Amino acid sequence: MTGRIYLAGPMVFAPDPGAIFGRMKTLCQMQGVVGVAPLDNQVGLEGLAPGKDLLERIVRADIALMDSLDAAVFCLDGFRRTPEMDPGTAFEVGYMKALGKPLAGWTSDVRPYPRRVADFFQSVFGQGLTRTEAGPVGGTSGGLRDPDGILVHSDGCMQNAMIHTGIELSGGIVSVDPDWEKAFNRAVAAVAERLRR
Repeated sequence: MTGRIYLAGPMVFAPDPGAIFGRMKTLCQMQGVVGVAPLDNQVGLEGLAPGKDLLERIVRADIALMDSLDAAVFCLDGFRRTPEMDPGTAFEVGYMKALGKPLAGWTSDVRPYPRRVADFFQSVFGQGLTRTEAGPVGGTSGGLRDPDGILVHSDGCMQNAMIHTGIELSGGIVSVDPDWEKAFNRAVAAVAERLRR
C-alpha cells in the first residue's frame, strides 16, 4: 500500500456510515491505498452525550487524524439538500491544503455550481436568478445574482471556486460522475498516483 487517505464528506452523518466507508475502503484498497474514515479516530467517544464537550473531542480527533495521514479525498456533493457542500468538509479541504498534502475532490452531482444554485432557488423558493454586470472595481466572478442580491460565482466549478480551484491549484483533480463510485474511484486514483511518484 502506498499511503493512507482521509475520506472526507457528509457520509459521517448517514444512518449507517460504516457501510458507506466500508465500501470506500474496499475501493481504496483496489487502488493500492488505505482509506481512513474520520470515525476511525473517534475511539472511546461512543455513548457520550451530545454537546459541546463531545464535539470538541470529535474535532480534535479529526484534526489529529488529518495530521497523521498522507492525502485526502473530499465529497463535494450538496449538503442538507442545498447546493453548498458540508461546511465541515470545506474546513478539512483548507486544513489539508495548508498541510501541503495531495488532495482530490469528487461529486456525483454533474451540474456546475451556478446551475446548482439556480435550481435550488427555483425548486425551494420558486425564484430565479438575475443577470448582473461586472463591477467598476476588481473582477466580478459571476454573471448572476440570487434573489437576495448575492453574486452567484464560480462558473466552471462544481463547488465554490475556493474549494474546486483550491484543490486544482494544489495539484489535485475534481472528479465528476453521476455514479458516485466512479467519481470517487477517479479521485482516489489521482491521489494514489501522486503518492506513488
